[in-house]
Amino acid sequence: MGRAYQNRKVSMAKTADAKTKVYSKYGREIYVAAKAGGIDPSGNLALRGLIERAKKDQVPSHVIEKAIDKAKGGGGEDFAPARYEGYGPGGCMAIVECLTDNPNRTFGDVRLCFTKTKCKIGTQGTVSHMFDHAAILAFKHADEDAVLEALLAADVDVSDIESEDGKITVFTPHTDYFKAKQALTDLLGEIDFDVDEIQFLPKGSTPIGGDDVVLFEKFLDMLNDLDDVQNVFHDAEY
Repeated sequence: MGRAYQNRKVSMAKTADAKTKVYSKYGREIYVAAKAGGIDPSGNLALRGLIERAKKDQVPSHVIEKAIDKAKGGGGEDFAPARYEGYGPGGCMAIVECLTDNPNRTFGDVRLCFTKTKCKIGTQGTVSHMFDHAAILAFKHADEDAVLEALLAADVDVSDIESEDGKITVFTPHTDYFKAKQALTDLLGEIDFDVDEIQFLPKGSTPIGGDDVVLFEKFLDMLNDLDDVQNVFHDAEY
């Protein structure tokens, strides 16, 4: 599995409106997490992880508080996750994750990004079987054996574990995310995670070059302009 995750996830904030995009992305995710699991971060690991990541990405406190307040009120938008899959230029594979309050609109917008860049959108499962849906937890610690023992004792299915330069990175199936995070917290107390995410990690890579790179960059830019898009994962290798 390894470090491929570091360059297989596309940041959806590479435009002049980067900060606005980041704030909006976290605002939606925090709202959904708080509405689903409660507004108290101490009892909602998903919310706590999101808040920690938002702060690291320099999201202002008022953006975080506004999202939680909206969830507390019980009203507001009813965002739901949506995932789209397909093939990009040169046959590379892409997964687009969204949070939407209008699935028909979002599907139409995402499909347009595919068709205008000679990409092909597919049905759910078209390419996701070629990715591992994994939780990734990276943190500073030196004792890999103690970490692995604690995870196995908590019945966590550890897909991979790496230790390098005083940092440990744990990979587990996404379904074991909360269990793994709780086991690590029980072992080490409060942890300042360098990485605390659930991602789609490609099992291989598809080399692209020439005009395909230009089209692929256009494809990503078009997706970046869509408010509903949260993350894009791919297996393209330039």
